[in-house]
Amino acid sequence: MNKKWECYDIDEKLLYDFMQKYKLNEILARVLISKNITKKDDMDLFMNPTRKDFHDPFLMPDMNIIVDRILKAIDNEEKIMIYGDYDADGITSITVLKTFLEERGLKVESYIPNRLDEGYGLNKEAIKKIYDSGYRLIITVDCGISGIDEVDYANSLGMEVLITDHHEPGQNLPNALAIVDAKRKDNQYPFNQLAGVGVVFKLIQAISIRLKLDEKEYLKYLDIVCIGTISDIVPLSDENRVIAKLGLKLVNQTKNIGLKALLEILGFKQIDSGIISFGVAPRINACGRMGNEKVALDLFLSKDYETARKIAIKLNEYNSERQAIEKRIFDEATEKIEKEEKENACIIVGGEGWHHGIIGIVASKVTDMYFKPSILICFEENIGKGSGRSIPGFDLHEALMQCSNELEKFGGHAMAVGVTLEKSKFNEFKTKLEEYAKKCEIDKIVPIIYIDSELSLKNIDIDSVKSLKLLEPYGESNKTPLFMFKNLKINSIRALSEGKHLKLTLKEDNFMINAIGFNMGELSEKYLIDDKIDIVGSLEINSFNGNDSIQIVIKDIRKSY
Repeated sequence: MNKKWECYDIDEKLLYDFMQKYKLNEILARVLISKNITKKDDMDLFMNPTRKDFHDPFLMPDMNIIVDRILKAIDNEEKIMIYGDYDADGITSITVLKTFLEERGLKVESYIPNRLDEGYGLNKEAIKKIYDSGYRLIITVDCGISGIDEVDYANSLGMEVLITDHHEPGQNLPNALAIVDAKRKDNQYPFNQLAGVGVVFKLIQAISIRLKLDEKEYLKYLDIVCIGTISDIVPLSDENRVIAKLGLKLVNQTKNIGLKALLEILGFKQIDSGIISFGVAPRINACGRMGNEKVALDLFLSKDYETARKIAIKLNEYNSERQAIEKRIFDEATEKIEKEEKENACIIVGGEGWHHGIIGIVASKVTDMYFKPSILICFEENIGKGSGRSIPGFDLHEALMQCSNELEKFGGHAMAVGVTLEKSKFNEFKTKLEEYAKKCEIDKIVPIIYIDSELSLKNIDIDSVKSLKLLEPYGESNKTPLFMFKNLKINSIRALSEGKHLKLTLKEDNFMINAIGFNMGELSEKYLIDDKIDIVGSLEINSFNGNDSIQIVIKDIRKSY
């Protein structure tokens, strides 16, 4: 598939002055300029944030109210129920708040709805169970902002609800005693992109300030807060960057027994944001997806290493089971797509027996593979439940609004949606959505690769590439830097791993570099030795047999012209 390359245009005089002023190497300077980080204060905050860079938690809406109520609960020795979510953000949110409040002497329990039976957020049956268990105070984490009817129901039972959330509120807010959510319209807090666990962190920071506790009483949780923040794919900018940067230092020396056991089983010596995103988060989320959400929480709350290790092994097993189910659904879905859907503007496929806790991941893979919006639906008897993912430039939620008559219910946002419909209306829904997608000329949307800078091989050295580590952690809103190299001559080319990957040696004048293209093995037949190519990729240090060398990890490749 042809992709459009967009390279940031850097003024060379600005670059030179910037390098001289701050004693920066060229590669690091180019990336900072492309990110519009050119002032010393911004650079310090970005590359070396400290605990002094956290905002005042009392600027968040209702923070004073929620802190007052929790302090009253501490004084009165009340029981508190924390109501959370089953994903990594929700699990880490419960872990942090439960542990912190228990250290203040409170009796705290938690409730996590089952993804497969109850779905996301507050529900009345759960609230009644909590009430019958003798709890009169609920604190929500990573949910609650949309629970208008459920909070009214809790109020009718004589319960009080304190909401902490980070999702978008609707037109009306629930009638809760306090709602701490920086996405409220009346918000004065300077950053509104915290994860749910980030909001919980601000809450324990506020309580600590009010109780005049030492800073370490809330800072010590940054390892768990960091895990939830990176897992939830929120922008790693502003306060999230401070959480991630400081938190990763604690993760690498964590005192949380469960996290330590999980990291040891994974076998990574140095933990970065990539290992959290692709190693830790999937194992936590697998529990919720498979309907065993409490197992991940038990891991983080473990006090005994052997118990924690057994739970960590179980998380691995759930993840393996999730991967096997995901592969089966993906294979079945792509077989249907290749037969029936490949030429359509929008991919909509359904299947019997597909696990609705996993189809969202498969929909993401399908969208990435075909660069088309996709909706996968699992049928159970006469009802279909589905998850959809979109591409930049096509609002999938708006598209569903055009097909609302064919759906029982739907929700989500521009890039990700959930749907429920009657099986008998599947074909009608499919036809209508396809017509809408064609009308939007979706086939004219071209994937864009945003490139930080063009480089020449002569400008690269090992120290410069190593300096890019200052820009970590990478994630949403702080992607791994991409560079464009033009007119490189292929010196050698071959496929690795039974044809799966592409390995190249490239030459520019007297300079040579190795490059690898993961899942690009088929291109070894397309290009020949001495061909001139342009490539886009990231730079990394490849260590082998004690020797370090620079390697380009290819993102895209084309013939030079």
